[in-house]
Amino acid sequence: MKIAPIRNEKDYQSAIKRLELIFDATKGSENGDELEILSILIDRYENENFPIGMPDPIEAIKFRMEQMGMKQKDLAEVVGFKSRVSEILSKKRKLTLDMIRKINTTLHIPTEVLIQDY
Repeated sequence: MKIAPIRNEKDYQSAIKRLELIFDATKGSENGDELEILSILIDRYENENFPIGMPDPIEAIKFRMEQMGMKQKDLAEVVGFKSRVSEILSKKRKLTLDMIRKINTTLHIPTEVLIQDY
């Protein structure tokens, strides 16, 4: 097992290739330990070099509603009137703190996503 820091794209591609080769390694084995360490190094490199920003709050709500098979009327039961939901989803009305709390509890969207400006 030869592990080195991932400093550039070439190192990253080599680490990915090696990870693919040992992906099914047994936990606790030498290859399993290498897999675990490589995964950590790759994750760190990706987080530093390919950061993924948080999603737009309204798009997150729409996506989660789709995942849960919810309609606007279902969200109206969470935040209030159906017309209010329409205004929120079209970005004509901002989310209130109370709405954020209810959406977080019901749709399980992190508050960090919901409190962002949009």
